[in-house]
Amino acid sequence: MGLFQKLFGKKPKNERYQLGLHKTKENLGNLKAILAKSSKIDDELFDALEDLFIQADIGIDTVIYFIDELKKEVLNKKIEEPKELAEIIVDKMFEIYLKGELVQTDLNYDEGETNVYLFVGVNGVGKTTTIGKLAKQLKDEGKKVMMVAGDTFRAGAIDQLIEWGKRSQTFVYAKPAGSDPSSVIYDALEIARKEKYDVVLCDTAGRLQTKTNLMAELSKMKRVIQKTLPNAPQETLLVIDATTGQNGMRQAEVFKDATDVSGIVLTKLDGTAKGGIVLAIRHLYHLPIKYVGLGEKIDDLVLFDIEQYIYGLFRDFF
Repeated sequence: MGLFQKLFGKKPKNERYQLGLHKTKENLGNLKAILAKSSKIDDELFDALEDLFIQADIGIDTVIYFIDELKKEVLNKKIEEPKELAEIIVDKMFEIYLKGELVQTDLNYDEGETNVYLFVGVNGVGKTTTIGKLAKQLKDEGKKVMMVAGDTFRAGAIDQLIEWGKRSQTFVYAKPAGSDPSSVIYDALEIARKEKYDVVLCDTAGRLQTKTNLMAELSKMKRVIQKTLPNAPQETLLVIDATTGQNGMRQAEVFKDATDVSGIVLTKLDGTAKGGIVLAIRHLYHLPIKYVGLGEKIDDLVLFDIEQYIYGLFRDFF
């Protein structure tokens, strides 16, 4: 049984994914029509599919690879009917994301240790909001959680994190704006270690304009973290705004080069974004999507589920 049959045969609908993928589904809405009106599988059909996937923000490089894989499959299986491409498209999307691996979407967590999660990304992508939402989730799981206001270049970022601390009833460690961010993290981790916190969520600045400065600042933070807790950080999570499309891809490239990014948090996948960036990031940078933000509410940050993602994209078409 192919992944298409398995998924659409019994996978339950997740309304959050359905709503969050609204814009992407609009862009893919012509897929069924394209396959239905095509009398044969030829270059014209592949060109139409290529345009469709690019419009969904899957990215040119990934789309070219994807179309090439479809062509190989058509040739190998001697497929002649355009409508038979539907199942292959779904299966190939799974293959692009999974890459033959067991992709871990939940956070790395070392039981009995203080786990540090470092959040990086440019200003405005939702780092602070993501940290606040995740703090609430982890606290609800019974973990002792601290948030650290490591973005000391913006007083607003510190105030925002403190406000999230109130909403989630989570302790926030902060110093005045302008303080050295690495010293803030060091002092916070000393407290976390002594008071046996389970999780420390560290915000960072996103105003760094050059890759050199970015590397230097993030490398310093990592050294400070490892000086206090040798096994940390357990995760370095890059937060990307899904509505930025290919600009988000460039951010992924810069931050992946600058630091050891272990996963992606994709925010604002709330109906306005083109969610094809999920496949592009995975294909080009081999990074798993750990969480997606599907709304503004405090509980609208959810673990990424590739099956629900694909199901959400195509459920209405097949």
